[in-house]
Amino acid sequence: MTASAAAPSTAKAAHSRDLGVVALAMIAPLWGYSWVVSKVALGYSDPFTFAALSTVICVVCLFVVLAVTRRPLRPPPLGWTALIALLQTTLFASFTMFALSTGGAGKVSVLAYTMPFWLLLLAWVFLGERLRGLQWPAVGLAFAGLVLVVRPWDIGGALSGVLACAGGLSWAGGALAVKLMQRRHRVDVISLTAWQMALGGLPLIVAALATRSGGPHWTLTFSLCLAYSAVLANAVCWVLWVYALRALPAGVAGLGTLAIPVLGVLAAWLQQGETPAGVEAIGMVLIVVALALMAAVGVVAGRRGPRAGAGGEDTVLLPVID
Repeated sequence: MTASAAAPSTAKAAHSRDLGVVALAMIAPLWGYSWVVSKVALGYSDPFTFAALSTVICVVCLFVVLAVTRRPLRPPPLGWTALIALLQTTLFASFTMFALSTGGAGKVSVLAYTMPFWLLLLAWVFLGERLRGLQWPAVGLAFAGLVLVVRPWDIGGALSGVLACAGGLSWAGGALAVKLMQRRHRVDVISLTAWQMALGGLPLIVAALATRSGGPHWTLTFSLCLAYSAVLANAVCWVLWVYALRALPAGVAGLGTLAIPVLGVLAAWLQQGETPAGVEAIGMVLIVVALALMAAVGVVAGRRGPRAGAGGEDTVLLPVID
């Protein structure tokens, strides 16, 4: 390739990277603030009702994206998609919504984002992927942080922490299922997201109808929270995330998500008056430091290039946040 021919290609790649950085910059505050939005919405709605409504609206948006971009509307392999739907939509939304109904938004956002550490342990057990290098201290710090934030010695205050951790674990299980499926099938990411949300939303709808105690109360505040959660925090952020993953190395993209739980804590502090104190604050700091170590591992791996047998493709592991 001549220098003149390579120049436009280089410029296009640089422009794509710049847009990827912009996408990450938009994702962090949208996803970080979504935890506070959901916490506010639960003052007007039952947890299952809000999760079901948000999921249904998001599914409609995603299928519109599929139609507009002329992506395949046919569902991915149904068995795998149903398993991912159960773990990554039904259980994740259920656990995190109930965690928010009993605990603070900042605390829940940090504990839900422990998913990478649960995935490391699941991959060790089910995929034979051993922990290496900085992953060991990262897991150690995360475990210490979890103990301090959840405070198992305080039974009354531990429920929201346990539920949030269960949400992170179910998210990790869904991510593991995605990795196993991608070993056998090649699927479109947005198509998989749309269909797993559609299938995972069905149990949420049933649960919402079965547990409905009145409402939701259709105030302007609730309507805005629902629109934010369904359209911005879910549909829009998913499209931005997929673009960021394609435009940037996976490690760099992962590093960009590090701000999400931090912004969640700050937003909860400023708007909800949630001030983490004592051992809980120390635990949150330890978890964020552990996430930073994990992101550093991802950046180094990205610079070294894909491992043999990886196929040069990244797996999308982030969840849909209701």
